[in-house]
Amino acid sequence: MDRRSFLKTSAIATTAMVTMADVTTSCSPKKQTAEDTDTIDVSQWRGFNNTNTFPRDWETASVDEWNFEFMAENGFNFMRLPLNYWNWVEVEREGRAIKHIDWYKLNDKALDYLDRIVATGKQYGIHINICMHRIPGYCVNGADLEPYQLYDEDPAKYNVALDAAAFHWRMFAGRYKGIPNKEVSFDLFNEPPFFGTEERYDLIARRLVKEIRDVSPNRVIVADGLQIGQLPVQSIVDLNLIQSTRGYQPKMVSHYKATYVPANEFESLAEPTWPMHDDAGNLWDRALLRQKSIEPWKVITDKGVKVHVGEWGVMNQTPQDVALAFMEDYLALWKEVGWGWAIWGINGSFGIVDNPRPGVELEDYKGRKVNRAMLELLKRY
Repeated sequence: MDRRSFLKTSAIATTAMVTMADVTTSCSPKKQTAEDTDTIDVSQWRGFNNTNTFPRDWETASVDEWNFEFMAENGFNFMRLPLNYWNWVEVEREGRAIKHIDWYKLNDKALDYLDRIVATGKQYGIHINICMHRIPGYCVNGADLEPYQLYDEDPAKYNVALDAAAFHWRMFAGRYKGIPNKEVSFDLFNEPPFFGTEERYDLIARRLVKEIRDVSPNRVIVADGLQIGQLPVQSIVDLNLIQSTRGYQPKMVSHYKATYVPANEFESLAEPTWPMHDDAGNLWDRALLRQKSIEPWKVITDKGVKVHVGEWGVMNQTPQDVALAFMEDYLALWKEVGWGWAIWGINGSFGIVDNPRPGVELEDYKGRKVNRAMLELLKRY
C-alpha cells in the first residue's frame, strides 16, 4: 500500500454545526508541560508505520500479530498507526462515495480493534503512536472530501472542523488515560499542508493539545512539522511536544516512478543513483541531506525540543543498491543527532516484508518474504 492511494476515497458529508466562541483565547492548554516527555529517548523509537490500520472493516478486523513478532525479534520498538477517523464514526457509503458521515456518532465496536492493537503492542514491548492521518477537516490527500476544512478561510467553517477534531482527541485521551507513555503516545494529525500558515497550525495544535491535556495532562504528544513535516514549528515550542519530520528528500530517489506524486515534486525523473544530481545541477548526498533535513530543525532542537522521523523510506522501483546507500546516509545522520524513525510500512511498496524490488531475491521468514539486506541495514542503526 503506497502513502496516498489508500486515501483516495470520496466523501459527501453532513454534520451538525457546533460553534466555538473564541478559538484564539480558548486554546491555551491548562498544563504547558507533559512531564514524561522529558523521559522519552526518541533516538530509541525505531520501527514502522502500520498501514494495516486503514481498512474500512474495523468491526471485523483482526490484529496481524506476525508484524509485532517480527518487530520484536529484530529489535524494533515503535509502531506508528496512521488512522482514518472514517473507520469509527457513523458513515453511509455508496461505492467510493460517502453519502453521509456523522463526526460525533462513534462505533465503539470498531474502536475495540484499536484497543487490541494497543494491547498487542504492550505484549511485545512495542510503543504505539496513535496518529490521526485523516482527522475531521483535513487529510494530506483528499482534504476537499471533508465537509468542513481545518484550513478554510472562514472561521465559521473551520471552527466546525476544529470542534470535531477536538472531540475525537478528547475521546482518545479518555480511552487511553490509564495507559503509560512508554506504551502509547499521540500524533495530532499527519503532515500539515504546504499552503497552511504557521498561525493556523498553531491555533489547531493548541486546541487539540488542550483537549488531550484536560483529560490526560501528562500524555506524550507528537506534532508533525510544517509543509508536510519538512519544517519545524517554532511557535509551539512552549507546549513541550515532540516534533515529527520526514525522510523523503529527494523524491527523485525515495518516490521514483510513484504515479501519485505530482511531476513538479520530483527533482529529476532520471533513474536514481546515490549520490545523484538533480535537474538543477545540485548534488544530493549526505552533506546536502544534512543541510536540507537536519539543519533547519536546529532552531527548535537548540531549545530542547525532541525530533522524530515519523515517516521515511524508498519505494520499490528504486534499485536496491541505490536505496540502501540513500537509506544509510539518512540513518547515519539521524544517529548523529539522536532522532528515531519509522519506515512507511512494514510491507507495502515502501516496506521490507513481502515487497518485491527489481533484482532482489527476498528471503523466507516465518511464512513471509523479507528483504534481508534492508533489514540488516536498519538493525545496524
